[in-house]
Amino acid sequence: MSPALPAAYAVPFAELALANVVREYPNAPAHLYAGPEELVAPRTLHPAFYGGYDWHSTVHMHWLLVRLLRRFSATGDLPATVTTRVHEVLNSHLTPENLAVEAAYLRNRPHFERPYGWAWLVALAAESRALATPEGDRWADALAPAVETVGELLTVWLPKATYPIRHGIHPNSAFGLGMVLDAGECAGLPRPVLDAVTDRLRTWFAEDHDAPAHWEPSGQDFLSPALTEADAMRRVLPVAEFRTWLAGFLPELTDSPLLTPPVISDHADPQIGHLLGLTLSRAAALRTIGDALGEGPAHAALTASAEAHLAVGLPSVSSGDFSTDHWLATFAALALDTPPGH
Repeated sequence: MSPALPAAYAVPFAELALANVVREYPNAPAHLYAGPEELVAPRTLHPAFYGGYDWHSTVHMHWLLVRLLRRFSATGDLPATVTTRVHEVLNSHLTPENLAVEAAYLRNRPHFERPYGWAWLVALAAESRALATPEGDRWADALAPAVETVGELLTVWLPKATYPIRHGIHPNSAFGLGMVLDAGECAGLPRPVLDAVTDRLRTWFAEDHDAPAHWEPSGQDFLSPALTEADAMRRVLPVAEFRTWLAGFLPELTDSPLLTPPVISDHADPQIGHLLGLTLSRAAALRTIGDALGEGPAHAALTASAEAHLAVGLPSVSSGDFSTDHWLATFAALALDTPPGH
């Protein structure tokens, strides 16, 4: 499959992202308060990424805005009035001053948003650079100190990370590091950092086999532990080696329960609603894994499953419910388009 984000989503996704990145409340700060002097507004702690309910969501909604500019500002599918608003928000948020504060926050709290938020910040920097405009370069330059900080944090953390985190929510090791590999070079991460990421993924997962796919999904997953791991290994193994590895890891892939979209009983429940994201992240992983397998029955089965998952998830991207509106459009873009940084 050759993914391309459909133009019909340009304006709806932009409107969702524009609304969320400037919405300071409700807010769920993942901030460990050291004392009462730190009881300050979210915008004080995070002058660039204060909106969108939580830090990682506002970072990836900024990524979505830049991706939409890259895809649609030149085609006319993103009207000039919307494009202007996008530029105004990004120019206001992605300044050297704001991002110096964000970089210092990460440096001073090395466990904050590891590795999910780190990965999305790297993806945002890569997307800004890939925009290939003076403004995009200016945003990427402003993000560079934060990207450098992420590189330093990865360098310290990876040797200590004896075991991966495998469950299907934010700290999942395979998802975050896979995204770092997608976007890191374009974002400016040094090659030794990316090599260390590759080595750690191989160390963690190369000997895995017989993944318990029948255990999925868990009740608040927005990632599939098995498919996310397989997609990470797709990035670090040669094609033939990956196919052999996958045959041992998911030996019954074409008959797997992973190919059946989850039942989502309450879209507005913040935990159950995570399963909407699972439909979209599964679709993205099924597409890329299927492409790595090449033409054949497995490719056809994974492609059909990806479409079935999209049919469940896409209608809920813009529901009017803040619990899902603040993040789902980004995962729809992952499912429908090329990876971050590409």
